[in-house]
Amino acid sequence: MNEATDTGKGYFCPMHRDEQEPNSGKCSKCGMELLPEGTKFAMLRHMVKSPVMIIVMAAIMIAAMVIVMA
Repeated sequence: MNEATDTGKGYFCPMHRDEQEPNSGKCSKCGMELLPEGTKFAMLRHMVKSPVMIIVMAAIMIAAMVIVMA
């Protein structure tokens, strides 16, 4: 599961930026998969992996629009 990095970059947790490891794996605080340093849109990429997160985010955005329009 853990694989050595050949780019010399570390891996980080998108939720806990202080959690950094030299190899890929899981965050010790929340269990999320660690992402390579320099990954753009890391949180968006994580949310797209989980359909539940997409549904929750869509519901929050719709609720916010309804509140603003009311």
